[in-house]
Amino acid sequence: MMAMPRPTSAQLAYGSCTVILSTLAMLLLSQTSSGVGIAIIAVAALALGLLVAMTVPLPGRRPAAVERPAPEKPVRASVAAPAPEPVRERAVS
Repeated sequence: MMAMPRPTSAQLAYGSCTVILSTLAMLLLSQTSSGVGIAIIAVAALALGLLVAMTVPLPGRRPAAVERPAPEKPVRASVAAPAPEPVRERAVS
């Protein structure tokens, strides 16, 4: 069985701040005083805090670089040198 990784301090901090601030903002904006409204706001704030905490990047986890296989044989480009142009002299008048 694989153990669940523990949340980092950054995840806890961001998630907690999101829950507190979003709860206050939604309560102030909605101006609700019913128990059902407050419960819906609390559940929405907890869900938002969980989403924020899970999207905080974990230390040491970076996407692996895409490895491209090396070409089998080196490719040599052969470009012919441009033909030299004849020098044109200007007639002095």
